[in-house]
Amino acid sequence: MSFYGIVDGTESSLKHFLSQLPGVDQVGAEARAAMLATRSIKTTSKRWAIDTAITMVDLTTLEGADTAGKVRALCSKAVRPDPTDLTVPSVGAVCVYNDMVAIARTHLDSIGGEHVPVAAVSTAFPSGRASMEVKIQDTRDAIAAGAAEIDMVIDRGAFLSGQYGLVFDEIVKIREVCGDRAHLKVIFETGELVTYDNVRKASYLAMLAGADFIKTSTGKVAPAATPPVVLVMLEAVRDFYSMTNRRIGVKPAGGIRNTKDAIKQLVLVNETAGPEWLTPELFRIGASALLNDLLMQRMKMDDGYYASPNYVTID
Repeated sequence: MSFYGIVDGTESSLKHFLSQLPGVDQVGAEARAAMLATRSIKTTSKRWAIDTAITMVDLTTLEGADTAGKVRALCSKAVRPDPTDLTVPSVGAVCVYNDMVAIARTHLDSIGGEHVPVAAVSTAFPSGRASMEVKIQDTRDAIAAGAAEIDMVIDRGAFLSGQYGLVFDEIVKIREVCGDRAHLKVIFETGELVTYDNVRKASYLAMLAGADFIKTSTGKVAPAATPPVVLVMLEAVRDFYSMTNRRIGVKPAGGIRNTKDAIKQLVLVNETAGPEWLTPELFRIGASALLNDLLMQRMKMDDGYYASPNYVTID
């Protein structure tokens, strides 16, 4: 079977293709990311950036102490982030563990949030240490419960030991389970991949295997969504589009906590992949605390002063 006419899915073809990728200029990537971070956005452009970032947030709770009540409250906030201002847009998705998917989907539908998808972390998140049978069933369960997006983790041990075919095959199989019912986001855990070259290789491996999105991290390992890592991934989706005419999304997650961080991400997207990626269909931010800061910055633009944190809900 040919994948975009680039690889046939065998270990040898994957290794040959990945070995031909140019190495990442570490100094250059870090310098460019730092330069783009100095860009400032003011007034009406800042309002647009804040609202755009809100629509890109995957509002997330992934704690062992999650309860049905907490998930319902999160879903209410996802649909109407500021109940006193109905001009604030809904977020991109609600991201939860598998056992909370049905609760989230039912509550969203009951409050007029049919347009907000539920994303489920799957395939033995966050470690990925499980059999393929378990990973497949995990994904099937999430989709049956109402998940429209699957955030799967790759087997980092297999990747780091050079078993690219194993990683590729797992993504292909989860892609087959998702079918047309769910978008697939593939999580690399870039803090464990260590090098930018590995991030680039993982990006191409996932895209060739059928990922709809490539995602930096689980949020459980640091460092996570650093600007240079996101830059490398954005370059990969841009170049993959040139090769295949297929646009793949990018989702940074982990460490993006305030409006300044979010706007830096939007600048990275615009200047690296291009304005076509400035949409929730192609860019998401996995976060929990970020939404509150975006709301407070939005209130400041309207009222001229910072609201107390008591004006936003604690997630």
